[in-house]
Amino acid sequence: MLKLILYRLALAIPQLLLLSLLVFLLMYMIPGSPAAAILGVAANPESIARLEQQLGLDRSFFERLGEYYAGLVRGDFGTSFVSGRPVIDLFLERLPATLSLIFGGLVVAIVLGLSLGLIGGTKPGSFRDRAATTFSSISMALPEFWVGIILLLIFAVQLKLLPVVSYVPLSVDPAAWALGLILPSIALGIGGAALIARQTRTAMAVTMSSRFVDSLTAVGVPRGRVVMRYGFKNALVPVLASTGLTLSIMLGASFSVEKVFAYPGIGALMLRSVTGKDFAVVQGGVLLIAVMVILVNLILDVSYGLLNPKSRPS
Repeated sequence: MLKLILYRLALAIPQLLLLSLLVFLLMYMIPGSPAAAILGVAANPESIARLEQQLGLDRSFFERLGEYYAGLVRGDFGTSFVSGRPVIDLFLERLPATLSLIFGGLVVAIVLGLSLGLIGGTKPGSFRDRAATTFSSISMALPEFWVGIILLLIFAVQLKLLPVVSYVPLSVDPAAWALGLILPSIALGIGGAALIARQTRTAMAVTMSSRFVDSLTAVGVPRGRVVMRYGFKNALVPVLASTGLTLSIMLGASFSVEKVFAYPGIGALMLRSVTGKDFAVVQGGVLLIAVMVILVNLILDVSYGLLNPKSRPS
């Protein structure tokens, strides 16, 4: 297992280097000057040139690229053009809100997805199977931001059961943090639940039709024990792959959900930085999301090895 972890970490280094180069190239090729966006209507050629010199934007491509990689080696993601603050500080401030949202969405996706998959997979072709499949198909087609707006209008505006302003830091008020996380988590997790439900349903249907399940039933093992202890455990192996894909999708979908619920997370910062041409923040955000995806895949690989010992490297 240690060999697998070291191999994945070593493989992540060239991936991050290549991704950082690609993001830098895209930011460099975007037309327009960040200095002009910062100065706004008061911009003129002289003030733009002066600000570009202060920000180091007047240097050559290779000089800026070398400085960028030198900063990454030191753990320095650069400085925001707009606020003048270190990029890493901006993300550390907003990371708890984004992680809270991702955590809530993942809980909803796993609980709802596994439940729907078990309902349909234990009795394929039945009415409950068709109902669970129909619900999964509909929820997969619904955009997260649209679901968020509907939930907000119904439960926060009309019924006033949940707060309109969702995020409260966990350290300030845990109860308010959990209460404000309900609607954004449902909006973010319902699409992922459909993906997990489909995978769970297929895996459970295949597992429950296996010969070993018939043998356990024949010797008198209770149905519930066969489903949960034997069938569900074997079905978890392919479900892990869909969970990892779901989490990767959530990282992108969380941007729109944060916008709907005014969540002070990384997504809101990234959207504002893209429109404001704050390239240092955009580059740092892409790398941070890439690191999160790599860590998630590493955790899933380790979990897969624990569930299936045959997959572990020798």
